[in-house]
Amino acid sequence: MPHYSQELREQIVKKMMPPSSQTVAAISRETGISQPTLYAWKKQFRTQGYVVPSKSSNPDRWDGKAKLAAVIQTAAMNESERSAYCREYGLYVEQLDAWTPSFEIMDPLEGPVRKADLAAARKLNRKLEKELHRKERALAEAAALLTLSKKARAIWGSDEDA
Repeated sequence: MPHYSQELREQIVKKMMPPSSQTVAAISRETGISQPTLYAWKKQFRTQGYVVPSKSSNPDRWDGKAKLAAVIQTAAMNESERSAYCREYGLYVEQLDAWTPSFEIMDPLEGPVRKADLAAARKLNRKLEKELHRKERALAEAAALLTLSKKARAIWGSDEDA
């Protein structure tokens, strides 16, 4: 098992950070380092407070930890420093401004959502989507029958005409 220097790790993780935002797969192909190793380094740097987003392609798709780290790091900066930070990480100042209130209104007493609650919500969502799909099909069938009956009356006339 090869041992990589801290400098090399930092260099590679910086490639994952904005503005270059390269994917783990691309870096793995380029360097020959396995993807699980790269993901572990990414996680390690994220826990140290670096802004390494999980979804590097679009800052709005970053996970909550990366957004919070960016908001915290820019909180004490003036406008020019924030602008420089945003350019460095591929962000817009407006995105930081939009993320800040969402973290301010969070209730720390709520706690994390339980997996069982998420599973129940997903199950209910699937059930409601199935029911909606069934009703949409029934509505489409009723519309088709109504259209056909109107066409049949137009072509052959109604029974009352006879």
